[in-house]
Amino acid sequence: MGNDIAIGVSSCLLGEKVRYDGGHKHDRYITDTLGRFFRFVPVCPEVGCGLPVPREAMRLQGDPSAPRLVTSRTGIDLTERMLDFCRKKVVELEREDLCGFIFKKDSPSSGLFRVKVYGGGVPARTGRGLFADALVKHFPLLPVEEEGRLYDMNLRENFIERVFAFRSWKDFLLGPCGMGDLVAYHTGRKLQILAHSPEMYREMGKLVAEGKRMERGELLSRYRELLMRALSLHATVRKNTNVLTHIMGYFKKHLTPGEKEELLEIIRQYHDRLLPLIVPVTLLKHYVNKYDQEYLKSQSYLNPHPVKLMLRNHV
Repeated sequence: MGNDIAIGVSSCLLGEKVRYDGGHKHDRYITDTLGRFFRFVPVCPEVGCGLPVPREAMRLQGDPSAPRLVTSRTGIDLTERMLDFCRKKVVELEREDLCGFIFKKDSPSSGLFRVKVYGGGVPARTGRGLFADALVKHFPLLPVEEEGRLYDMNLRENFIERVFAFRSWKDFLLGPCGMGDLVAYHTGRKLQILAHSPEMYREMGKLVAEGKRMERGELLSRYRELLMRALSLHATVRKNTNVLTHIMGYFKKHLTPGEKEELLEIIRQYHDRLLPLIVPVTLLKHYVNKYDQEYLKSQSYLNPHPVKLMLRNHV
């Protein structure tokens, strides 16, 4: 598979020696596993704004909603220098066709969640790095995550699924994007969206149904917003079980009583967290191909990301 899907990554996570102490934070999962499927766009805001390596450590200080970036020992305020870099960099990144971004946790420039902000007493873990904040505001629908949280399998799967969906939507926009095309795209995403949010699926269906009365650009923009919002909600065992049972319904005229019982039992075991999702999905894909179920072949739910990433192999 070609690495044509671009994701931004904090440079230190790729092994680049750009940290304040001259070191790196090489993350092997990112480079060795995700690197087989994605093209990386490295960003180090500190080096990007002209600071040397090594350099004095920095921290966020002051109002958590608008913190200052200052050097830890000498108290030099680098906020405006960093913000100037951020304003230019996010515009520059528009040319990279990003489908996601992985940030370095706890960084005063790139931390996405719960970054320490120093004030009068104990530092509050309520901040966000200045560059991470600028990027999220400039690309509000872009899938983003921190490298530390990718070791939570549910967060990992959700992030990577959103990255592939974001690329899928970008590819859709390269085509004619007619009303019929949008209906077909939405139909192909039905089961995937249902696994995340039946409520959002209904809202998206209503939008598509009323689409002919809307200006095309507004319709596509609104659909993209709802799609990414829906997929950011986590698919649960209960919702996946409902989708698996729904798919099984397409084979009620084909399966023998024994095959039905076997499939039901596998879905039950998944529901009870005794089997990973990949097991019922693999069996259902077998039946999709065996009985040439064209509608299900088009469903992104059965192939939301490459099997080699093994994202559905955990219970």
